[in-house]
Parts: sequence; structure tokens; C-alpha cells
Amino acid sequence: MTSTLPEQMKVIEITEPGGPEALCVGSRPVPQPKPQEVLIKVVATGVNGPDIVQRKGLYPPPKGASDLLGLEITGTIVAIGSDVKEWSVGDQVCALTNGGGYAEYCAVLAPHCLPIPKGLSLLEAAGIPETFFTVWSNIFMGAGLKEGENFLVHGGSGGIGSTAIMLGKAFGAKVYATDSPAERCEACKSFGADRVIDYNTEDFVEVVRDEIKGADVILDIVGGDYIARNIKAAAPDGRIVQIAFNKGSKVDINLMPIMLKRLLYTGSTLRSRPDASKSEIAAQLREKVWPLIEAGKIKPAVHKTFPLEQAAEAHRLMESATHVGKIILEV
Repeated sequence: MTSTLPEQMKVIEITEPGGPEALCVGSRPVPQPKPQEVLIKVVATGVNGPDIVQRKGLYPPPKGASDLLGLEITGTIVAIGSDVKEWSVGDQVCALTNGGGYAEYCAVLAPHCLPIPKGLSLLEAAGIPETFFTVWSNIFMGAGLKEGENFLVHGGSGGIGSTAIMLGKAFGAKVYATDSPAERCEACKSFGADRVIDYNTEDFVEVVRDEIKGADVILDIVGGDYIARNIKAAAPDGRIVQIAFNKGSKVDINLMPIMLKRLLYTGSTLRSRPDASKSEIAAQLREKVWPLIEAGKIKPAVHKTFPLEQAAEAHRLMESATHVGKIILEV
């Protein structure tokens, strides 16, 4: 089922791998939804770390996925595939994509769509899917964070970090967060962190070992020297989850404490997960997290919005690491 649609759409393309200046406005055919997909007229798309890495040529899209950037969108469904039963033309949704969000239209698997939570605008909801899917799958489904446990979040004021703090608090964990400078630390407190560690003035290893005898779950986007320090900071039977390596993935460390403290060290990328896995994450979010958003207990943080045509400026802001919460492109 389709409505009348244009043949071409405006997109942001990568001219060649490189800096933000590699992003330019282009034109592509409007995609047609496959049997299990819906076609969404995009209102907004979130900017995420993987977008930066792909722009640099270091994160190729999965086979069969769009080469365009954009891993999360909001908008209105304008066409549905022949097998789609749960959505109708005219429904407003937010969705996790495999790419293609930096465009006026994007085709998405129907089970990877979620309704816009009551009380949120389409712009606010555009910053939900990538971070909420990532944090929920890694920290709750994977690491099994429980009520009463101690949760350490690195980079607490960013998109992933703010989401992790809010979800951790909502489900009863005691949350420690690292960040710097002071205004970003204050942001972590506003998201609900119980204790914020300015990494330029305090050692997070000493803090968590002195105050709570180690963290039960650690979420890290930093890598590099943080890998060995996380192992030191973890409590016995702790779980360390690595989802990015901003300071590098190649390190020389002593792994003996993993055995002695019975630690679980794991990691994942969201984009490469099987479609069925993402569908299960979406279902759990709708059941367990959406009611908390609609009750006002969790409020996604949006730092700034840019027009789609200013994607390069949005990337420059992302790389400056001065933002608090999500950066959104408005289509």
C-alpha cells in the first residue's frame, strides 16, 4: 500500500572518506519498501558516533544496507510492505535503521519501529532508538544490571552516557559517571548520577574502590588505558561492557584479574546484530521502558538540532565532544 510519492529525494552523501567537509547534499531515488518494511517520510535523524567512523571510511555498512549515514529516525509512515500488519500509513514512529537516515525517506523493517512515546516531540524521539537499543541490549539484556547494583558509566553526558545514567537510575542501580569539565559533570548529575567523577581531577579506579568496593557493571566507550583501569575498578563478579574505543582498541594488559575476580568482559556493535535480535530489543523497550518515558521518569536529552543540509556542522560538534545529550538533524 502506498500513497503518491516523489521519485527522487534529498540526501546527505559522503563524497569520499574524510572530515566533515566530505558530507554534501545529493539526490537519490526514493526507496521502495520490501515486504517486511515500512517507508518513513523522515522528520528528524540522530547523529551518532558510528556516523563519524563511517564518514572516515572505517565502518562500512552491512551487506545490503544503505550506504547513507543515519541509524535512527522519526517520521510518518507513507508506505507499507505487503507483509506488514502492525503499522498503517499515517502512523508516526521512531525507528532503528541499518543506515539511510540522512535522507527525506527511509525504508525500515517494521519490527524495528516503535510508537512515539506520549509527551515527546518527533525531534526529541529522534534521539531515542540508537542509544536506547544500545544501552538496553548491552546493560540489561547482556550484563544483567539489577536493582541495587553499582553501575559505572564513562562519558556520562553524551548520548549513550546520558541514556545509561537515566535507565540505570530508573531500574534501581546506584550510578557513578565519569566526565569533564565541570559543566558536563553537572549534566551527569541532572540525568540522575549519584556520584560524578571529573576524570581530570579524580581517579575513577580509586573512587569506586574506596566508596563502593568496585563497580558491578561498567559501560565503556573509551578503551585505551581505560581497559586495564576498568578491570581494576570492577567488583568481584563484575561485568565490563565495551561498545567503543575512542582511545584505541590495542593494549597490552594483564588479564589475570579477570580470572581472579570472575569478571565478564564483553562488547558488541548494534548494527551487526541479527534483525530478529533488534526486533526483540524493540519489543522489550516498548514493554519496559516506554511506560517510564511516558510517565516522565526518563526524558531524552537533546543538545542541539541542525537542518539536514548542515550535517557537516553537526559532525563537527559531535567530534568536539562539547555536547550534552543528543545532536539531531531536522529534515
